[in-house]
Amino acid sequence: MRVLAALVAVLALAGFAGAADEKIDAKKLIGKWEPSKPEKDGPKLVLEIGEKGKFTLHVTIGGKTENIDGTYKLEGNKLDIEMTFGGKTEKETITITKLTDTELVAKDSKGKEDTMTRVKDKK
Repeated sequence: MRVLAALVAVLALAGFAGAADEKIDAKKLIGKWEPSKPEKDGPKLVLEIGEKGKFTLHVTIGGKTENIDGTYKLEGNKLDIEMTFGGKTEKETITITKLTDTELVAKDSKGKEDTMTRVKDKK
């Protein structure tokens, strides 16, 4: 379970990373994000980006949730992320190509583009 969650975490965050170095409003990053088109039988992913350069990736598989903590640094439209799971540290640079109040589009270093949608707070 832990290994699978770790693998999913890397793929989810790697799916975010370019384009021209545009200035991104860091405040718009803060919040919870989920894939716009989740895999049908895949794990449920929620990326929670906090202030002060910290994030948590919540990976739910078979009703069990694994939380993977990490750090990030935003420079222009480049998001450098680092997380440790299963005793291994993973680093990736992601390029944010679009960021609105509700949508986050990014490319990883291999050019794979993913779109995430902001999770609305339950009231």
